[in-house]
Amino acid sequence: MNLCVLCAQRGNACCVNRDILVTSADQERIAAHVGESTFFEYRKPASPAYLDNDDDPNWNSMTVQVNGARLVLKRGMTKRCYFLTGRGCRLPAAVRPLICRLHPVEYTETGITGLSGECPIELLAPPTSLLENLGMSLDQAESWRSQLYEELRQDFKKREKVA
Repeated sequence: MNLCVLCAQRGNACCVNRDILVTSADQERIAAHVGESTFFEYRKPASPAYLDNDDDPNWNSMTVQVNGARLVLKRGMTKRCYFLTGRGCRLPAAVRPLICRLHPVEYTETGITGLSGECPIELLAPPTSLLENLGMSLDQAESWRSQLYEELRQDFKKREKVA
């Protein structure tokens, strides 16, 4: 079984009590799929630690607006992502925000840096690797990472023109 589904069933998925950043292009892809656009909001990071990105110096300028808010998916009363169900994300993989597609891959603007240690890999049946279980390759992750940063740069340029 997919590890993301197991985490969702256990109620401790990575998209619980977290802000899921979306690009404008993510927003458009999701809106086209679900037929509405009430799933996002602009919100300031709950934790000041979010703004400490020494390893990725352009991240904040590309994701945080002048007023300190970011474009994120809404969360429900249970602090779960708007699209999270007990069986995982209700969005098809090709529609999900790039941030979600990339998880648990860690990255910066310059490339992939590793895998997050937060996934409970002890639940995987040996010899299945985390990426195998998630149906992801590092090549695919690199493609999404590259797309994410291109979309972030486009959003940043749009904000600069307005300012």
